[in-house]
Order: sequence, then C-alpha cells, then structure tokens
Amino acid sequence: MPPKKKTKLTLPQAAAAADEEADPAVVDQLDDNVIAIIFGCFPPKDIMRMRCVCKKWREAAKKTVADHFCVDSLDKYNAMRAITAALPNLQQLSICSLGSGHKYSDGEDAERRTAVKTANYTTHDINIVSNFRRLRSLNIYGAPMNGRYPTLFNFPLLEKLRISFHYNFKWELEMLSGFPSLRELNVEYNRSLRGNIGSLNVLKNSLEKVKICDCNNVDGNFMDLADFPHLKVLNLQRTAVIGDIREITENDFLHLECIVLPKTVIGGWGYQFQRISEMPSVMNAVYLCMRRNRDRELFSGWCWYLSRDSPDWYDGYHDLNRPDHPFTVDFVRARSRLGWRWRNEDGDSCEINWLDPEPDRICDADTRSLQPIQEEIGFYKGHYHPPTAEEYNRLCDEHSED
Repeated sequence: MPPKKKTKLTLPQAAAAADEEADPAVVDQLDDNVIAIIFGCFPPKDIMRMRCVCKKWREAAKKTVADHFCVDSLDKYNAMRAITAALPNLQQLSICSLGSGHKYSDGEDAERRTAVKTANYTTHDINIVSNFRRLRSLNIYGAPMNGRYPTLFNFPLLEKLRISFHYNFKWELEMLSGFPSLRELNVEYNRSLRGNIGSLNVLKNSLEKVKICDCNNVDGNFMDLADFPHLKVLNLQRTAVIGDIREITENDFLHLECIVLPKTVIGGWGYQFQRISEMPSVMNAVYLCMRRNRDRELFSGWCWYLSRDSPDWYDGYHDLNRPDHPFTVDFVRARSRLGWRWRNEDGDSCEINWLDPEPDRICDADTRSLQPIQEEIGFYKGHYHPPTAEEYNRLCDEHSED
C-alpha cells in the first residue's frame, strides 16, 4: 500500500493540533518563512499567542511584518514591552494615554512645573519604541510626555508621522531629518513644537502631505515648499508662517490638491486686507493657481476680510432696516463659472467680479444656478467693491426714504 499523503494544514489548524497533541511532525509541515507570511494576516495580539506553540513559530514571529498596535492603557504598554522583542518588525504603532497616575518617563529639558506635578506618577520607558526599526507609521496622540525624546525621531523607513495634542512634548522640525522616507506629516495642537518650515527641505523628494495646524511657534515662508515635486496637501492653519500668495508662479506647487494657508500669509485664509484695492490682484493669483492645477475647489471655503485698521474701514449701521457694510470676500460659483464678491455678514452682496468669461450660450440650468446669487444683490447693486463711507451713507439715506 502506498504511503498516505500528508494533509496540508491551515495555520489555525496547525496551532490547534500542535497545542493539543504537541506533534512536531505537524509543525514541521510549515516552513518558518511561510509561517511568518501567514502570521502577517493576524493582529499582533493573536501572533503573540500563536508564537508560544514552539521555537519555530517564535522565530517566525520575529520575521513577521506585523500590522497596527495601539498603546492606550497600562496593559497595552506591558504588551508592547513584550512585542518589542517578539515582533520587532511591527509596521504601525499608536501611542496614547496610559491611564490615571501613569506617565512616560520625563525626557530631556522637561517642563519643570509639569515634572513636579507628576513626580509621584508611575513612570514607564518610552524609549523602547526605538526597537521597532521597521516602523512605517507612528501616531503619538495625547501621550503623557514631558521634554525631548530624540530616540523617537530615528526611523529610516517611516512614511507616516502624526503627533497631536501635546503641550510639553518638545521637538523641532529639524528633527524630522531622521525620517528620510516620510511621505505624510500630520501635526496638530503641539504647543512646544518649534522650527522653520524651510527645514522640511531635507524631505523635499518624499513629502506628499504636510499638515501643521495650531502650532504657534512654527514660522518661515510657505514658498520654501513651492518646488516640492510630490506635494499634494499643504495645511499650515494657525501657524506663524508668512508669505504672499501672489508670489506663486506657474512652476510652483504643481501637484497641489488641497491648500490652507494661515492669515499671516498675504492672501491666506482669513487674511485681513489693509486696502480694498489689494483684493483683485490676490483673487487673480488664486484663480491662476486653480486653473493651472485644474482644480476649481483648491481654495474652497476660503474667505477674506477688510481690516478694522484699514483707512478704507468705516462703521456701518446696526439696524435691521439698513444692511451693514460689505467687508467680507468669498467665492461665488454658478455651475461652470467662478467669481468673487464683497458681502456683509448678513448675506447682502455687491456685484460679482467674474473670473471666468461669460459663456457664449446660457442654458436654463445656468440661469437657475445664478438666480439665487443675483437675489442677494440689492442694496449694493451696481457696486463691484464696497462703497466709500460717503456713498454708503447716501445709500442708507435713500433706502430710508424708500
């Protein structure tokens, strides 16, 4: 009688068989490299359990490219300590809260008041994260950290970095040079982050998305990123970055799909103009950028204002029967046509300054789209820009008489 062929087992079947019968022959059916590939289909907690089957599976676990692990409790932190040795090829890691009374050990140059306040907390070593040399994604979200942690900025394969909601986690943009493969940078509410946006130049050939928001100590000129060849998303809202949107040329930001610039940039989101006459040049620059990138939504939702310090400013009436002054600017879209207008906060609008030429033929759909926009033009009809104080008072008097 010919020998009976061995049955191929799946990993869970082999694990169950080996666990129940401890039959080495069953385990030997699977090569450790194959086991490592199969292990990669399971979450780290399951791999940690299965690696206990035998020595071969422990060695396979060390070769496994493991997926995401989140440290959001003391138990998870203790599990991470074991994972650093058992699954060194972990790909994605999130570091969050440890629970009341626990913190990560203070780093270099720790904030003294916070250090004293948390002196009795149980401390845990954050530097063990450096054992994950193959990390591709690192998310540090609201973790109890105080000071500088240089070991967290040396992952040569890292592609995605997020550091959010930290007050005493001190670091500088220059430290990102330890991530030569970084594609996505997401930083929000980092009070202790400092640096010049120009220092990102070391990542010029890899960065695709840059989001640095609510970081008041980040400065520089946004145009320092204009020649980044792969940059698609740029969001610098509520930073100290400066610049002038009118400096963008046809060779700058060629692949942008989303841009948000702070109001410290001339023409940035929420920028306050000193003169009404500055607005057309800014809107033309914005329009040229949208046309070049073939994305009419590139500056979607943006608005601008006339500064109260402007010599063109005057106080309007606060009367239900008299519209306030139109010192806010936003975009207007009517199907395929784009323009901009001055308006007040109540929706009373000046005439539309169209950026697109008038179409040769106007269909019914165009008319229907334009009608509600035109209905907002009443009090300021005939004015493409805010009237002067004298003209405004005359309009109000005429309105009262009518």
